[in-house]
Amino acid sequence: MELRHEQHVHLADAVRPSFAVQCAAAVAALFALRLFASAVLPLSADEAYYWLWSRHLAAGYFDHPPAVAWMIAAGTAVFGKTALGVRVVAVLSSLLATMALWRAAGLVYGEKAGPLAALFFNLTLTAATVGMAATPDAPAMLAATAFFWALAEWTRSRNGVWWLVAGAAAGLGLLSKYTGFFLGAGALLWLLAVPNLRREFRSPWPWAGAALALLLFSPNLFWNAGHGWQTFAFQFGRVGEGGLSWRYLPELIGAQAMLASPFLLVLMGFGMAAKPADPKRFLAPALIWPALVYFCVHALHARVQGNWPCVLYPMAAAAAAGVFLSEGKSRLKAWSARLAAPTALALLAAAYVQTLFGVVPMGRKDPAARLLAVGMPKVAAHLATLKTANGAAAILTTDYATAAWMNFYLPAGTVVADIGEEYRWPAGAPLAAGTKPLLYVCEERSGKRNLDKSKDVAADFASVAPIARIDRTRDGSAVRIAQYRVYLVSGAKRATLGRVP
Repeated sequence: MELRHEQHVHLADAVRPSFAVQCAAAVAALFALRLFASAVLPLSADEAYYWLWSRHLAAGYFDHPPAVAWMIAAGTAVFGKTALGVRVVAVLSSLLATMALWRAAGLVYGEKAGPLAALFFNLTLTAATVGMAATPDAPAMLAATAFFWALAEWTRSRNGVWWLVAGAAAGLGLLSKYTGFFLGAGALLWLLAVPNLRREFRSPWPWAGAALALLLFSPNLFWNAGHGWQTFAFQFGRVGEGGLSWRYLPELIGAQAMLASPFLLVLMGFGMAAKPADPKRFLAPALIWPALVYFCVHALHARVQGNWPCVLYPMAAAAAAGVFLSEGKSRLKAWSARLAAPTALALLAAAYVQTLFGVVPMGRKDPAARLLAVGMPKVAAHLATLKTANGAAAILTTDYATAAWMNFYLPAGTVVADIGEEYRWPAGAPLAAGTKPLLYVCEERSGKRNLDKSKDVAADFASVAPIARIDRTRDGSAVRIAQYRVYLVSGAKRATLGRVP
């Protein structure tokens, strides 16, 4: 009887999927869900804004380097002007990042850490959002993961060619977001802090990798040199803004606790405590610390947006997997390890259900509905009807978000001009005023956040008259997400107005 029982146990073990297969299946399911959501959810204002960039490809833009525009151009070339077309390359980049992370974590923390790190990463809200949205964060996160993977491969083989792979990844990172500079700072910290790695400064390979990164980044450098260094001024001009304040640091920590999930963030924190004596285990923390210190310092005087630290998540997920698999865990580590995946999955499921179906009618307080163009197609259809009924020649806006959404969701051929932030559209043409009336549309908000600039618009027209208010709601619900004010303007005092993106 005992022998039969042992045979039964061995048979059960034989048919049970391996740990790696189970993780791969879970990651595949999460990826499929992300791909589905990318196709059915409306665009955020920033995604529509970057889609406008993709219509005028360049080596740089006002806000960011060019990778996001190239990414969207590739996707829409295959899938057309659709949400999937705009996002598909971003979604695929999250899959590539997962594959690179699987390999890197396995090299650094052991074979089981690879699939576990991939699972942890894909369970975060950061991976679900950044891994779906067509923003600069998607290629930046892929580049950071590829950089981590290349250095992990180097620790195994000591083959200098991996420094060239790391340099290529860093170059892609810099063409995505300037947070790519922190990758180089992290590698420098790693080489300096680990005593037996300092001799690498005498090797040509790290320097060759840095030169390759600079070479790949050079198109954006040359573009900025020819455009008054506007992207550098915009991004780095925020470094010293605001006075000393403690309000933003708890906000930063709270946001990351939600985006990572609380218990997974605890594991990530323990993983950051690795000491330089272990070159492999110190690699992920070294790549994280420079950016993390910067974000904490920035939070002492201004808000750090929740998505900014996304480039750190692949390395943090690897470090968390290392802690999860370590022996002799403290009570806090043990409880965090036990609750990390279930809690992250619960938060992720709640976020998907609310974002896709809006089961809780929060209206203006629903961050996903406000961020995404939920209800915007109906707003655009109403606005198109008003344009036809009033014989208007074009639509005017005074903020980039409204301009981007209207360009994407209004019928093809509708002229939309931005007369408030023309500097964002250097490739756009001025709008000829003509004699026909125009429609000015803006979002109404309370207090200082109000986007209604009708008083400013009145300086350029003889008449500015309100004609409609349009509510943005989810599927005809009575709960308002946003409200748009529409004005009929006529009698232009200038021959040209603003720019058409």
